[in-house]
Amino acid sequence: MKVQIWSDIMCPFCYIGKKNFEAALEKLPFKNQVEVEWKSYQLDPDLNETSGSKTINEYLAERKRMPIAQIEQMQQRIKDMGKQVGIGFNMENAIVANTFPAHKLIHFAAKSNKANEAEELLFHAYFIDGKNVADHEVLVNIAEELGLDTDQAEYVLNSDSFDYEVKQDILEARNIGVTGVPFFLLNDKYTLSGAQPVDLFVEALTQTYNETNANNSAEGESCTIDGCE
Repeated sequence: MKVQIWSDIMCPFCYIGKKNFEAALEKLPFKNQVEVEWKSYQLDPDLNETSGSKTINEYLAERKRMPIAQIEQMQQRIKDMGKQVGIGFNMENAIVANTFPAHKLIHFAAKSNKANEAEELLFHAYFIDGKNVADHEVLVNIAEELGLDTDQAEYVLNSDSFDYEVKQDILEARNIGVTGVPFFLLNDKYTLSGAQPVDLFVEALTQTYNETNANNSAEGESCTIDGCE
């Protein structure tokens, strides 16, 4: 069975959702039969490569039109959620940046079946290490850590390579009605949105797997719970 995941590097719920999804897979006897495809999504495609003059809380307060104090409360809740899945969010040091180059790197890594590892390193770089995920040097270093060819990575980042693939992912998301991430599409049939708990992932994956193997073509209910607000 196939699971497609739309995600953005600057989305903390995407990181939490990734951890819960992976924990769910570990509980499944058929985990090795689950093909995962990471899809690009941008929460703010209009960002410059870096707008480092603003803290992430200032950026979010301006974007959401909310007081800084309220943003800080939201961030603390996210930090608490992160701790429960082993993520030590260090968001106060995050560099607000356009994630398009990072998505290009993920597509490049996918050619070597390392998209999942690329997602993990990019999330860690953004949310924990406070690195600029639009900086080509940062991204080439991540490519090297992944064991990818750094010259090819540099070429990808400095050319239009994989621009089409990233844009197509974003267009596909729009066409199927994705309004927030993370967004999970199971076998082109069932949907899950947001940082869902492990048990819900287990239930949804098991149901989809059983229907697929029973060659059951009946339509089922979709599950969409927005976890990005």
